[in-house]
Amino acid sequence: MLIARRSWCSLRTPSTARRCHSASKMENRDYAAAVAALNTLQSNFSIVDAIRKSGRGMNQQAVPEMIEWCRKIGYEPSAFDQLKPIHIAGTKGKGSTSAFISSILAQYTPTAGSRTQPSKIGLYTSPHLRFVRERIQISNEPISEDLFAKYFFEVWDKLEAAAKTANAPQDAPAKPVYFRYLTLMALHAYLSEGVDSAVIECGIGGEFDSTNILANPTVTAVTSLGIDHTAMLGTTLPEIAWHKAGIFKTGSVAFTAPQKDEAMIVLRERAAERGVQLHTIDMHPLLAGDKIKLGLSAEFQKVNASVAIAAAAAHLRRLGHTSVPDPTASAHIDLPPEFIRGLEQVRWAGRCEIRREKNVAWHIDGGHTLESIELTGRWFAEQMASATAIPPSPSNVPRILIFNQQTRDANALAKALYAALQNGITSGSTSPFTHVIFTTNQTFSEGYKPDLVSINTNQQDVDTLAVQKALAHTWSDIDNSAEVHVLRTIEEAVGAARSVAHAWAHDAGADAEVMVLVTGSLHLVGGALEVLETGERK
Repeated sequence: MLIARRSWCSLRTPSTARRCHSASKMENRDYAAAVAALNTLQSNFSIVDAIRKSGRGMNQQAVPEMIEWCRKIGYEPSAFDQLKPIHIAGTKGKGSTSAFISSILAQYTPTAGSRTQPSKIGLYTSPHLRFVRERIQISNEPISEDLFAKYFFEVWDKLEAAAKTANAPQDAPAKPVYFRYLTLMALHAYLSEGVDSAVIECGIGGEFDSTNILANPTVTAVTSLGIDHTAMLGTTLPEIAWHKAGIFKTGSVAFTAPQKDEAMIVLRERAAERGVQLHTIDMHPLLAGDKIKLGLSAEFQKVNASVAIAAAAAHLRRLGHTSVPDPTASAHIDLPPEFIRGLEQVRWAGRCEIRREKNVAWHIDGGHTLESIELTGRWFAEQMASATAIPPSPSNVPRILIFNQQTRDANALAKALYAALQNGITSGSTSPFTHVIFTTNQTFSEGYKPDLVSINTNQQDVDTLAVQKALAHTWSDIDNSAEVHVLRTIEEAVGAARSVAHAWAHDAGADAEVMVLVTGSLHLVGGALEVLETGERK
């Protein structure tokens, strides 16, 4: 159920999020109250920025601290063995890989009366796009608002009680920060709901990530590595690989996507330290040969799907499905029909997603690192090539980019996107976009939906459109033929794109379609999906 915009807390800026956390809402203890309370656990921009600039890296006490939080709500780490977790780390594609695994496992849930496992599948990922409850899924559906509120406040109350019992100092935190809290809550919800296979995606890194309290996962896997979160993980691939490999556990099967040699050396060394044999998973031949139509269509998703095949197969064999081929014994297993269905039926919003409405084909991908934005560019270039191959295809048809990245090197990402598109264009065009729109992550003119509030960005930069103006200048230097706009909200950006498309259709014909790429940030993508879906429901 979509909350009416006027009924939200009046959130002109993210920094006002805490005002929603009123006593009356806490008394209601509904989903809105849970989200409002959760938002008070976000670290603000000054804290996050200080950590980035300090060079302190990851908190090496994060896992012991997380274990203490677990004990405060009544769990030892061994309790999570019941979930038979699959643990996924990586820089690129870990969310998509997790979604592929969950979709495959869903094909093996038993019919009524059967006791075979898995019976309920948990999927814990981050960040969310439209609703925070997207992060905690059961059987490939976000938990309901009622269940979210129930488990949120159960954890909240236990932590409140623990703080009073412990007679802790007044300045000691009574709750963990946002991501840790959601991790606690997800694990509590999964145990309470009887989940017996949980796919858990790391937040940042692996070794010191709060999800690394999982002591006995059935399977661990590392997806493609790249440079990201450098203040936390280091500036080189070997440093980043060291962190990601921290999820390897003695007794668990370990897989990795193909990596550069410098990263692979570190992954193998760390696996050996844990007494684990590391298996490298190349692209499955059926995917390489386009024999399977993946639910996530981009070329690079074939690597993620191949890792997911191996992880799902190893996990299912641990559960007793001996008819599933052993991925550690064969480079490429024969795929049971259940695997093919799972790969084809997977849905993962905001990742290589195409949505169509009258005169507009929205191409939506949350690429937000240099490597991932390059992959997004290649994917969109593939889509452009397919579109121009269908006659009639006028050479002057508009193409539109909606872009933002508020916290990383936005200019470098924009340049990487342009370069990837230029390399992939086969139509002879010299410019990938006729119109380029830079916006903030603010969803609507009224402000932010509570689920989409983020207070870890520089509010002054948002208010002055500093990043967007710099991006506009950069793009104009790269491509002075494009019409560049700076807009304050995602709603305005979507409206501007629709106006261009409708004007084109007026001249080119009622069925004319304009391609729009929305990328640069998962926050932007989430807001764009909210705007599109809100418009559909009006």
